[in-house]
Amino acid sequence: FFSTVTILGSLHKYKNNLCFHFTDIDNSGYVSDYELQDLFKEASLPLPGYKVREIVEKIIAVTDSNKDGRINFEEFVSIIQELKSKDVSKSFRKSINKKQGITAIGGTSAISSEGTQHSYSEEEKVAFVKWINKALEDDPDCKHLLPMNPSDASLFKSLADGILLCKMINFSQPDTIDERAINKKKLTPFTISENLNLALNSASAIGCTVVNIGSQDLQEGKPHLVLGLLWQIIKVGLFADIEISRNEALIALLNEGEELDQLMKLSPEELLLRWVNYHLANAGWQKISNFSQDIKDSRAYYHLLNQIAPKGDGFDELPIKIDFSGFHDKNDLRRAEYMLQQADKLGCRQFVTPADVVAGNPKLNLAFVANLFNTYPALHKPDNSSYDLNLLEGESKEERTFRNWMNSLGVSPYVNHLYSDLSDALIIFQLYDMTRVPVDWNHVNKPPYPLLGGNMRKIENCNYAVELGKTKARFSLVGIAGHDLNEGNPTLTLALVWQLMRRYTLNVLSDLGEGEKVNDEIIIKWVNQTLAKANKKTSITSFKDKSISTSLPVLDLIDAIAPKAVRPEMVKREDLSYEDKLNNAKYAISVARKIGARIYALPDDLVEVKPKMVMTVFACLMGRGLNKIK
Repeated sequence: FFSTVTILGSLHKYKNNLCFHFTDIDNSGYVSDYELQDLFKEASLPLPGYKVREIVEKIIAVTDSNKDGRINFEEFVSIIQELKSKDVSKSFRKSINKKQGITAIGGTSAISSEGTQHSYSEEEKVAFVKWINKALEDDPDCKHLLPMNPSDASLFKSLADGILLCKMINFSQPDTIDERAINKKKLTPFTISENLNLALNSASAIGCTVVNIGSQDLQEGKPHLVLGLLWQIIKVGLFADIEISRNEALIALLNEGEELDQLMKLSPEELLLRWVNYHLANAGWQKISNFSQDIKDSRAYYHLLNQIAPKGDGFDELPIKIDFSGFHDKNDLRRAEYMLQQADKLGCRQFVTPADVVAGNPKLNLAFVANLFNTYPALHKPDNSSYDLNLLEGESKEERTFRNWMNSLGVSPYVNHLYSDLSDALIIFQLYDMTRVPVDWNHVNKPPYPLLGGNMRKIENCNYAVELGKTKARFSLVGIAGHDLNEGNPTLTLALVWQLMRRYTLNVLSDLGEGEKVNDEIIIKWVNQTLAKANKKTSITSFKDKSISTSLPVLDLIDAIAPKAVRPEMVKREDLSYEDKLNNAKYAISVARKIGARIYALPDDLVEVKPKMVMTVFACLMGRGLNKIK
């Protein structure tokens, strides 16, 4: 694939430029895939973005000594030093070479677990076990699995039948999975595999990256993959309400002179940091700039807890007093324990142990703070109503579907806000890479952008993205210019994003059909032929066909592809109310995911017959049908 020696030579040659190469977007000194891509280019090893991301994943598995999921400069240098040993060099090259066999689902799972079987975080396992035990303690379907013991490997065994994973997805994002589709009794290897497919495809639909995980990995309980997936699912739930359109009291975090649209561009992590600092400022304590180094002494947490604890002001609200007697303890671990005893008074002793606080574990401390925010935000929406209420509408279901699709493919950085996060087109270029539209990365301006002229560089990127769409991808982009993407014009941005999603979906079908081009007519013809062969009475004339609102053509098609997957008693066929149609749609989408179709569409898309999303549903089912034949 590439020579370690060549990289070492290149690193030596460019060592004076390393500081430049490894400047992270937020100037915090982490290696990003863009910098690595540049480095490989200079070593005469130009690699497409998705290959670089695979290498980054591998390097993280080997070098991430502080388990924060990122590579800092010291960690990267340490791997380079190790590579100089021939044995390590051989094994590293061997594991990278194995990565060539990547497929859309589960291609690198063996590699991922092999590279990380000794490096999973015991702290994360303990934290996740306790969180799941608490979240699902009253669920009758989980009684045979809970409570799990945090100190042994029961987590990995308990997730093996897929039920817990499905339940955790619904806990984080309610109604993602129709409970009727989960196999709960008399489980066999086949029905367990169905549950795990349902969990993986549903996790994908809520924006989790699952491209390198297969149901077999979860059944075998491979720790690194299980914990990675669980963290993504838990984070979706923790961050769900840390968003201004869902929690208008966050407006209180506006800095002086700051516009609301600037605050709305912040990620949940950035909002949490600002929330903590808002309360620390009120307490007269110094600000923090991270959830690792700055919280190790627990003192910021003491002040945060004191600010957010109920004061007994509200109706029926009892005051909770935070005891500061441990604040001055000279021992960091003891001080952390005393602080967590205070958090326990708020019902928030979750995710961290005293050791995790003192070690500054960024992932678990972030989760601890997010849980505090969700339980006691202690914010009041300012009385000033001069804000543009249109900004507070929140994303549409269509926008969320597109965003989840992008994130599930592993784009970097994570897309929190569809329009502002696409304003420099870097995400678009990665999606071009994944849909086989050739990107000349030398032509792309990369972060960090200079304060002066930075936006101009982003617009240049957007112009190039539109040009690629028109010339290489042959998209219909009439009237779309780079500045439309840069400014986040909703209609025009969605036009480009939809064509990317469509191309991605059709590529999968084309691959299954030996490279034959696929279009709407071919999909509709295949659907009707498959339904007729299975003696079904339903058919569709187009993706706008009104009969699709009942979901019966979808359910019949699933039954034709995978007999016995649909339970007839769950489907209503006559005199359908809106509620009946919605229930059919929920069931259809969950069963489709359960038989292996990676569907991003929502039940409403079927009920309201949204032709674009309807097309993706039938295309994914066609892919599943063709795969079965192969």
